[in-house]
Amino acid sequence: MTDWSTTPPPVGRSPWAFPPPSEWPDDDLITAGGDLEPATVITAYRQGIFPMELDESSGVVGWWSPDPRGIVPLGRLRVTRSLGQSAKRYDVRIDTCFSDVIRACSDPSRESGWINADFIEAYTRLHQLGWAHSVEVFDREGRLAGGLYGVRINGLFAGESMFHVRRDASKVALMALVQLMRDTGMTLLDVQWCTEHLASLGAIEVSRAQYLALLADALAPAIT
Repeated sequence: MTDWSTTPPPVGRSPWAFPPPSEWPDDDLITAGGDLEPATVITAYRQGIFPMELDESSGVVGWWSPDPRGIVPLGRLRVTRSLGQSAKRYDVRIDTCFSDVIRACSDPSRESGWINADFIEAYTRLHQLGWAHSVEVFDREGRLAGGLYGVRINGLFAGESMFHVRRDASKVALMALVQLMRDTGMTLLDVQWCTEHLASLGAIEVSRAQYLALLADALAPAIT
């Protein structure tokens, strides 16, 4: 597995300034525009904001901070007996095929797909710099069966998307991520919005204010 103790290189300062939380609207959308350069994206995550395309036709980046926010408490992940059995059928790896994972997550046939070429390029760049990571699940024949990707900053892992082509493969990826986070002293797994599927795995909703407090704690320590 990848050694997560290595600190990625600094990404510099973004020319874009996000509004402070005191000026955020009640809506989940905080602002729009800007770019997907590494400095901009990492700055956003540090402030509790993440990018998604505003709509398919505009090409404008929206910057979001849902209220309530979905997180997976690391001690609450639900692992059923059948999921535990499924995990034995797979091999989990970290950061061996990031491009394959993000492209599988961007499949346009998926419902509510939003990951376009600009986002693939931006997060691949973050991966090359050491900020974005993938958890990959392979079947016994060595085929990619599922996985997830996201951004790690100190004790935060901001999950972006997951996929599967074999039963339970994305859930196994989530199991592996949670274990890796616990093993390395990380504290906050952000999943953006708490969907019914994620709730079935142990995700909960917290208020925006609660999330920002958890984020501050997660960013404060130097994880080793």
